[in-house]
Amino acid sequence: MNPFEIIQRFKYQAMPAVLSAFLTLNSTMVAHAEPQISAHDVQALEIVALGDSLTAGYLLPPDQGFPEQLSAALATKGLKANVHNAGVSGDTSSGGLARLDWAVGPETDALILALGSNDALRGIEPDVTRNNLETIITRMKERNIQVLLVGMQSPPNMGQAYAADFNTIFETLAKRHGVLLYPFFLDGVAAQPELNLPDGMHPTGAGVAVMVEKIMPSVEQLITVTRGTDHIIN
Repeated sequence: MNPFEIIQRFKYQAMPAVLSAFLTLNSTMVAHAEPQISAHDVQALEIVALGDSLTAGYLLPPDQGFPEQLSAALATKGLKANVHNAGVSGDTSSGGLARLDWAVGPETDALILALGSNDALRGIEPDVTRNNLETIITRMKERNIQVLLVGMQSPPNMGQAYAADFNTIFETLAKRHGVLLYPFFLDGVAAQPELNLPDGMHPTGAGVAVMVEKIMPSVEQLITVTRGTDHIIN
């Protein structure tokens, strides 16, 4: 066998081993270059609940307010999100707008906007409420903060004309700005004596639990949208 034949035979015999070594090395490099991200590595979202006494937890123990119970419920579901209480008792939509910049800090990922009940109780012109809420939504969108708009309803004593104007504010704004809507914050709680404090207006801890249970699907969608894996359909 001449030298040329020896070289050729060695080359073809050695090639499978060389190729196998190359593929092993390449697989190892890819594994190091593209680490898998587990659910435990997902950073918790920062959600601010901007509202009035219904958010603040009027006359409730510290762990029984809406943001606190919602945070606990999300944790039970394994959803990584911190809900911050930015509720101020007696606040109107004007008050919420006035304190917006410091109430919703730079670390905020999403906003639960629950203002308007005191506007209705005080008979504030619906156009004022509408403009305030729209300004808040617009400013949140400018900051790339997702919004869940929480609807309120006018009390019966304000009359049908006022109620017809006020109650449509929330759905109209949600459609106009493409944000999520939860139609009525006190759904399942309003006019239920056993779920309200003696004033008949503010929920007990059990009442807040009902509110959290009912709003949870909307909050889950807010988290999904904020993480960028869904879109909003109104």
